Amino acid sequence: MKRHSILFLLFVFTISTFSQQLPNTLTKKEQRQGWKLLFNGENLEGWTSVGRNEPPSIGWYVKDGVLTVKPEDGKRGGDIITQEQYADFDLRVDFKLTNGSNSGIKYFFVRYEKGGWLGLEYQLLDDEVHPDGKLGINGNRKTASLYDVFPASEKKKMNPVGEWNTARVVAKGTKVTHFLNGKKVLTFDRKSSEYEKALGTSKFVNSVPTFGDVSQGYILLQDHGDEVSFRNVKIRTL
Repeated sequence: MKRHSILFLLFVFTISTFSQQLPNTLTKKEQRQGWKLLFNGENLEGWTSVGRNEPPSIGWYVKDGVLTVKPEDGKRGGDIITQEQYADFDLRVDFKLTNGSNSGIKYFFVRYEKGGWLGLEYQLLDDEVHPDGKLGINGNRKTASLYDVFPASEKKKMNPVGEWNTARVVAKGTKVTHFLNGKKVLTFDRKSSEYEKALGTSKFVNSVPTFGDVSQGYILLQDHGDEVSFRNVKIRTL
């Protein structure tokens, strides 16, 4: 191969490398659009746990820009929640499952008068292995579903366990949309008759106020006792 051809290929490779966005960073365009990183890639700054002012001391680990929840000597650290609450928002989270794992991304997470701390949940699950993949109604406990309420589309495209997937939740007013890897997989209205009917067969039927009928809440990453990793956790208000 001629020298000028080699130099050209090296140039193309260098440009391609630098054009790829590093994990846990925002482009200038994202900054102008108002995006905010919820995970800085280094520690749990900006996160707490339910009823406390700091995140768990065990169970959550940051390495090479990846946040992983994993039991330590059989002990769990518990869920982590944002310090701030959000109303209308666009939330994006990269997640990576392990074999048989279960976790979730909760939003509008608040303390209810009856039912304790609750939030709508974008389910994260190894659909093929975990038992919850066979429970619920029409798959409403599988990945990208509104946990125990609405199933995600059967046409969803999910990368295999051990590879990264991207969850996205867009909430505007009473309408919420779930995306998986850039494709819309579920849309619902928290004030609709369909939503009310679905709640009637869910585990949240007796909550007060009505489950999901809140104006704002925290974002939560769930510790369900399994190893699951996260990165590129970012949000913008709408």
